[in-house]
Amino acid sequence: MRLTVRLFAFFRDGRFRERECDYPEGTTVREIITSLGIDPGEVGVIMLNSRHCSQDQVVHQGDKLAIFPVIGGG
Repeated sequence: MRLTVRLFAFFRDGRFRERECDYPEGTTVREIITSLGIDPGEVGVIMLNSRHCSQDQVVHQGDKLAIFPVIGGG
């Protein structure tokens, strides 16, 4: 199945900004995150089709996944 993955902030470093990717049916957001070499603990916000979702959410054909890192500061 094919979906669009968008990365934000430093998650783009050495990766991509936006890309259409192929994953098998039943793939979870967490599996996508780890397949990209991102530590799931570094993820702050995940949007699936413009709605917040968990890392356990299963993705579907044509979905749009946006992954944001935890942002710190002070």
